[in-house]
Amino acid sequence: MAATFVVAQLLVAPAMAQEEEQHSTLTIGAGIAAIPSYEGSDDYRVMPLVQARGKVHDFAFWTRGTALYVDAIPDPTGTGVDFELGPVVNVRLDRTSRKAIRDDAVRALGKRDVAVEVGGFVGVGKTGVITSDYDNLSARVAVTKDVAGAHGSYVVTPTIEYFTPLSLTTFVGASVSAEYVGKKYGRYYFDITPQESLASGLDVYNRAGGSGFKRLNVNLSAGKALSGDLRKGWAIFGVAGYSRVLGKYADSPIVADAGSRNQFVGALGIGYTF
Repeated sequence: MAATFVVAQLLVAPAMAQEEEQHSTLTIGAGIAAIPSYEGSDDYRVMPLVQARGKVHDFAFWTRGTALYVDAIPDPTGTGVDFELGPVVNVRLDRTSRKAIRDDAVRALGKRDVAVEVGGFVGVGKTGVITSDYDNLSARVAVTKDVAGAHGSYVVTPTIEYFTPLSLTTFVGASVSAEYVGKKYGRYYFDITPQESLASGLDVYNRAGGSGFKRLNVNLSAGKALSGDLRKGWAIFGVAGYSRVLGKYADSPIVADAGSRNQFVGALGIGYTF
């Protein structure tokens, strides 16, 4: 889900660059998040999250919600440009459980299958950009396709992130991302057949087919080290996020009548860096 992606950006946000470069690291984060009960919902549920970020001999990996990224290009030492290229796998769980859907009408539409989206990403980042030698600006694009036979379509996710330390113990960050989906995605999650209309009471809807931008996400995050150093030990985090469901996806009765095109996320978490 997009909401879990938002929170995950926070829980495994990159730490400050270190004076003595570490070639292998691991950060594990866990938190509690309030997120929409489904994509486009105006009901919220609280759920736990566990995320990880690290590198092995300068090859980085990180999770974003239910997605795993592995960078096949080793990270450079110190400040400079970091090119990213590698595989990504995401498990999409939206509306796969009736218990998670609080709206009776949307619940009556039935469950959706679990989607397994496999693909790759490419990106570029720069450490030492604006505020110091330790802030980081990065941009990447991930392209995945469902191989599990759920929505059977593709998802393109461009993202821009910026993180900067305010001190050795505090950092803030911001990110902007979007999701562009194929025609089968819209049909699977946002269209309503005549049979589904009879079961749910929602109007028939068949205009979500065709590719397009599905949503826009804007997120703010902050963290505070409990150990006195963001580069190691315990730290606490907080995040606030806003998403806007767009166009024909927002016009679906699943969003327009039973939910809301305005989506919010809030979370608190704790992490440990080894």
